[in-house]
Amino acid sequence: MEEEEEAIGFLDKVLEDEDVFLLEECELGTPTSPGSGSPFLVAVKVEAGKGLEMRKLVLSGFLASEEIYINQLEALLLPMKPLKATATTSQPVLTIQQIETIFYKIQDIYEIHKEFYDNLCPKVQQWDSQVTMGHLFQKLASQLGVYKAFVDNYKVALETAEKCSQSNNQFQKISEELKVKGPKDSKDSHTSVTMEALLYKPIDRVTRSTLVLHDLLKHTPVDHPDYPLLQDALRISQNFLSSINEDIDPRRTAVTTPKGETRQLVKDGFLVEVSEGSRKLRHVFLFTDVLLCAKLKKTSAGKHQQYDCKWYIPLADLVFPSPEESEASPHVHPFPDHELEDMKMKISALKSEIQKEKANKGQSRAIERLKKKMFENEFLLLLNSPTIPFRIHNRNGKSYLFLLSSDYERSEWREAIQKLQKKDLQAFVLSSVELQVLTGSCFKLRTVHNIPVTSNKDDDESPGLYGFLHVIVHSAKGFKQSANLYCTLEVDSFGYFVSKAKTRVFRDTTEPKWDEEFEIELEGSQSLRILCYEKCYDKTKVNKDNNEIVDKIMGKGQIQLDPQTVETKNWHTDVIEMNGIKVEFSMKFTSRDMSLKRTPSKKQTGVFGVKISVVTKRERSKVPYIVRQCVEEVEKRGIEEVGIYRISGVATDIQALKAVFDANNKDILLMLSDMDINAIAGTLKLYFRELPEPLLTDRLYPAFMEGIALSDPAAKENCMMHLLRSLPDPNLITFLFLLEHLKRVAEKEPINKMSLHNLATVFGPTLLRPSEVESKAHLTSAADIWSHDVMAQVQVLLYYLQHPPISFAELKRNTLYFSTDV
Repeated sequence: MEEEEEAIGFLDKVLEDEDVFLLEECELGTPTSPGSGSPFLVAVKVEAGKGLEMRKLVLSGFLASEEIYINQLEALLLPMKPLKATATTSQPVLTIQQIETIFYKIQDIYEIHKEFYDNLCPKVQQWDSQVTMGHLFQKLASQLGVYKAFVDNYKVALETAEKCSQSNNQFQKISEELKVKGPKDSKDSHTSVTMEALLYKPIDRVTRSTLVLHDLLKHTPVDHPDYPLLQDALRISQNFLSSINEDIDPRRTAVTTPKGETRQLVKDGFLVEVSEGSRKLRHVFLFTDVLLCAKLKKTSAGKHQQYDCKWYIPLADLVFPSPEESEASPHVHPFPDHELEDMKMKISALKSEIQKEKANKGQSRAIERLKKKMFENEFLLLLNSPTIPFRIHNRNGKSYLFLLSSDYERSEWREAIQKLQKKDLQAFVLSSVELQVLTGSCFKLRTVHNIPVTSNKDDDESPGLYGFLHVIVHSAKGFKQSANLYCTLEVDSFGYFVSKAKTRVFRDTTEPKWDEEFEIELEGSQSLRILCYEKCYDKTKVNKDNNEIVDKIMGKGQIQLDPQTVETKNWHTDVIEMNGIKVEFSMKFTSRDMSLKRTPSKKQTGVFGVKISVVTKRERSKVPYIVRQCVEEVEKRGIEEVGIYRISGVATDIQALKAVFDANNKDILLMLSDMDINAIAGTLKLYFRELPEPLLTDRLYPAFMEGIALSDPAAKENCMMHLLRSLPDPNLITFLFLLEHLKRVAEKEPINKMSLHNLATVFGPTLLRPSEVESKAHLTSAADIWSHDVMAQVQVLLYYLQHPPISFAELKRNTLYFSTDV
């Protein structure tokens, strides 16, 4: 897109007056250009001299465009005084109310920018490498509340100006030709601009200021006094942009029907529809009065792409059936978990191959072939992973079912439709010509251009984070009435979002204070979402599509995970605003490189970080007490818990349990019975993760990796059983005990949604990951660790989980024919 190319070239030239950057393209999570999309993603190592020179270039360009902007605001304000003067006469052009609506907040915006320009100009003109101006940008960002008020009034201002033009010739002449002064060194003394175009300028300006802050931070040394101030200004600006989640550029989104009505595109995106018993990827377009479901037509090379309309529903006829009203969905075979995991494995392996080809300057044809394979696998994953039902119904006929990856998307679509339905909408039927015009406009109007797969990303976009994100959900404010409230945390993985943690329900309150910490594993993640729910205890509200009670979403928000911000050792505190609700949270990140280290405990009297043989000998037990107690508690009251072992427990609860087990406290059983079941599951995982060497041992790790790769089933069986026999007795007995427990958990998969494959994904790395990663030096990225090591670890555990019951006595009896060497 032109706008994107201009954004990339932002440093090289002063932006021209006519450039337009759409708000939606700079919103959180949708980068305009490589490296410009996340709110905090800017800090890079800067060569001091070069960086400071680039700072001057960026500032000079911005100053020139700021002068143009101030001239535009002046031109807009120029007719305001005479219009106000005539308003009190017997022949007013406009009423005072109309003037205040059209020119709302323009004077305030002008004064803010005039002051900013007057302070910045001398600093740029008398340039000094130590010059500081971060406080000016910080002050500018802190005044964005004025812009919020302007944006909220923007559509009304446009509509009022348009009505006044139609009813008053004098005002029409004024609004069609406003004179804007040219820059000081320009040959053109004035240019003529319409009032509509000038009213759009403040919206354009916030977006442009945010791009400048990105560029300034890129070229500001981290130790420069401006750095934290610019970072703060960028955070405020990005949060502001993300809060204006509306399509407010009518020039881009307007469609005129043959009857002359204006119809605007409000939202579009790719959704998976269940049609005729199978999954189909659709591009769904929400206009101001109609929802249209389309697919891209196959076209021959060189021909312009077009959409084909599958169906549409006028919003006046669209209803959301309540859970109890909706009929059960047509049966769609769920894609087996192991096949989804295999796709992830292939995608990760292909990513690594592409990187290696690029590093070795491989043939572009070979790279294209690998990219095509990767796209095919990613497309299949995208098509087959969503499971959350989103049903819509035409009151005059048919129901349609979409499957989404996250409640977040379902809520976004529902809210956008319901907001439009508050207007006075009329039912209608589109003629074939009208439908053709509307479908034909989709290609030009769409805001989502590519299927959300990583193959469509630019090479220099962030590969995401691999490791562990620690998040503390502190509290929430802004609820109008008391409710039972909880939050869930989601992160993206392989192009779609996965729920990773859930706070406890805080009952009957308007100000919940959870202060709960979670540890979330990231797999190339770039975004964190927080959803706030009101808990529903009414069992009649069960959704027939997935047999789950539907809780009400109170608010939702998303932030980008920027390595520079989260990879510091300190906690980073932030607030997410969602529908008037503010949730305060903190986070910090541990990279996979760091999380791969197993550190033996200095205190050998405890159980965490202590060899399993030492613990079982001290306890005179076959299986460590901590393993037996946690397993017993999970089987007693957690075996039907949705996402058991996948959903993160509260970190502070896990640490408390760790402390009592380490101290062999007498109150362990009482504490276990009171503790949230996800915390108990998390404690068990932590115990295995913190063993000084993995349960399946460092010595045997290479052999496990080789054994699982064998193709011949008989050879694999011999090898994998022989490896189990080679384990020390405490390790083997504990492993078999855990294996049987995980199989019992998987038997409840219809209820807890945890298959053998899901459990292998959670426990494989925990039980096998070696103390030291010897191959680390040969890896090109964190993604390589994920693709090669972790997937193999998952496959090893899955092999044993899918194997018929294995008994310790049987294994030991069958050692006769095997060598003990590995």
